[in-house]
Amino acid sequence: MMKKTKIAVAGVASAAMFAAGAATAYAAVHDRFGYSPVRSGIPKDAAHFHISSPDLVDGGVFPASEVCTGYTTAPRLSWSGAPAGTKSFAVEMFDPQAPTGSGFSHWRAWDIPATASTFGGQAPAPAGTVAGLNDFGDAFFDGPCPPAGDVVHHYEIRVLALDTASIGLPGQGTSTAYSGFVLGRHTIGVAQMVVNAKQ
Repeated sequence: MMKKTKIAVAGVASAAMFAAGAATAYAAVHDRFGYSPVRSGIPKDAAHFHISSPDLVDGGVFPASEVCTGYTTAPRLSWSGAPAGTKSFAVEMFDPQAPTGSGFSHWRAWDIPATASTFGGQAPAPAGTVAGLNDFGDAFFDGPCPPAGDVVHHYEIRVLALDTASIGLPGQGTSTAYSGFVLGRHTIGVAQMVVNAKQ
């Protein structure tokens, strides 16, 4: 009985050490707010197509001049290879690392015609495009601005291929949570690049 008890105690101690090590590793990676994964809203069976930008590099970083400086010029995006059945597009930039519990939207527009293959920059949006609100409450692009001293934020810039010509939502008065929910229900393809920022 004594031998079994010693083994049990040793097992508990090992588990406690493992838990402590895991907690230390977690703390080393995440800040005082902790971290909870944010669901992407993209269906698992969505097709993938190509996205590029002359302004940003996938896996790269935002220029310092665009981080927490009030930068409002959207990156220029180009895409190709959208799936058959695409009737319109949406674009967005989302920060899943924002310490809000639900990420943070910096840019969203929808009802972009299916004939479009570019968006952003100084060019006017195609006719029919709806500029949705972001989490700043703006109907335009707001540049990245992670909290000072926080972990690196991985900004997801996406083009969504949709199965409808219009999702039927107005830009003003529609929350980012609701527009994201409706877009997810109509998404049949996604093109994504990730660009990082830290201050």
